[in-house]
Amino acid sequence: MDNEQSILSKSLKDLFSAKMLQYSLVPFVLSMLTLYILFFVVAGIGLDQIGTVDIQSTQTTIENGIPHTENFSATLENTAIIKFLMSSALTSWIASFLVYTIGGFLTLYASIFVAIIIISFLTHLILKEIQMRHYRDVEMIGYSNTLESILLTLKWVGVMIVLFLVFIPLYFIPIINVIAFNFPLYYFFHKMINYDISSNICTKEEAMQIHYFYGSTLRLKTLGLYLLSLIPFVIFFASVFFVIYLGHSYFSEVRKLRQEQKTPLT
Repeated sequence: MDNEQSILSKSLKDLFSAKMLQYSLVPFVLSMLTLYILFFVVAGIGLDQIGTVDIQSTQTTIENGIPHTENFSATLENTAIIKFLMSSALTSWIASFLVYTIGGFLTLYASIFVAIIIISFLTHLILKEIQMRHYRDVEMIGYSNTLESILLTLKWVGVMIVLFLVFIPLYFIPIINVIAFNFPLYYFFHKMINYDISSNICTKEEAMQIHYFYGSTLRLKTLGLYLLSLIPFVIFFASVFFVIYLGHSYFSEVRKLRQEQKTPLT
């Protein structure tokens, strides 16, 4: 692929152009609004569930040779433990902190998922702008259609969910759990962003060639972008940059492929 320094330089210049900054506002506003609502809904449910967990027990005693069974049922909300936790400022703060911390991590991962979905609706416009700036000689042919996009997205979401479930035993192993928890979402991230870009620029044959010869390079690029997105709030601003950066990579390779096809064999 082309020199990474050149691609990165062009990508940053494009990102800070007036047009791209306007595009950046859309995923930023929609993602922030969606995640703001989601965060407080999830955290609120978590706090409610702590106080409303049902406790049930059964005790059997024998009196004069006759068994007697007593059932006990209560909610955690009315127990001395919860009253103690909520009555103390320190313990109340710790309980709330834990709930909101977990909610915060879930919100971070959800933000990546939401941003990927939102930016997919802007990908064509962003790539069209890049084409007009740098690749007027490269026609955006594309090979996707709406039905295919929906089916593939559902397929990748399904695989991601299955991976999350399969990796559950690994979540309890230090260090490995970090990889196990992030791999399913990275899988979805990699598949979606590459498909969105390649399906807007290439023919299907060109996309297959690029993935065959430069698959490892593309995985390294998307891995770097994914790790960048794990920094809180970065995904809200950087999703447009991700499309610009990978867009340059695809445009440059498509240009070379088509020039090679035009060059007569000697």
